[in-house]
Amino acid sequence: MIEQHAAAQRYALSFTSGALLVREAAVVAPIYSNERDWAKVRAVIAGENLLQARTVASGFRLVREVIQRLAVLTDDEIKLLIEATSTERGHLLWAAACRRYDLVGEFAEEVVRERFLLLTPALDHNDFDSFLRSKSLWHSELSELKDSTRLKLRSNLFRMLKEAGLLSSGGLIQPAMMSQRVVSALSARTPNDLRFFPTAHDAAERAQP
Repeated sequence: MIEQHAAAQRYALSFTSGALLVREAAVVAPIYSNERDWAKVRAVIAGENLLQARTVASGFRLVREVIQRLAVLTDDEIKLLIEATSTERGHLLWAAACRRYDLVGEFAEEVVRERFLLLTPALDHNDFDSFLRSKSLWHSELSELKDSTRLKLRSNLFRMLKEAGLLSSGGLIQPAMMSQRVVSALSARTPNDLRFFPTAHDAAERAQP
């Protein structure tokens, strides 16, 4: 589906730095809403260690990761993120991860959503490993991954799915029960970002109030 584009561009794989980053996003988003400048946001967070990192190096990585994900959201989406319920926040941050990382977005669309639509909701680590092997045909950087890095990517991706409420603890894909305002925000993009979620094509019509 996306192989021609993928062959020309390496996957970004820095999501080893964290899962969905819900707590961190809740700290960073209001600061951006005030500053409207990501460089200033970075300086404020790093200067005051607002993310409570244990070391300078880990703090730098965490700040960079949160900012890179939130930066793919529009200002209106960040405003929504600030006032969102926990469920809405999970959905918005899952969409942000899918936008930021093509590998995550493609797994969401080609594996998670596809299995949901085919009524085969069981999802396990073998599905990710198979997906990664197929993508490595066009992406040599995937075949060159250390085992430890591959396992960390897999672990964090499954944690993201669970934190977003899209995967049960038993490994079953959960339908995304999305609010109307989140559906409206994600549907405004082209292509429609509902493709990243286990939901049917008429999700906008069936959205929760």
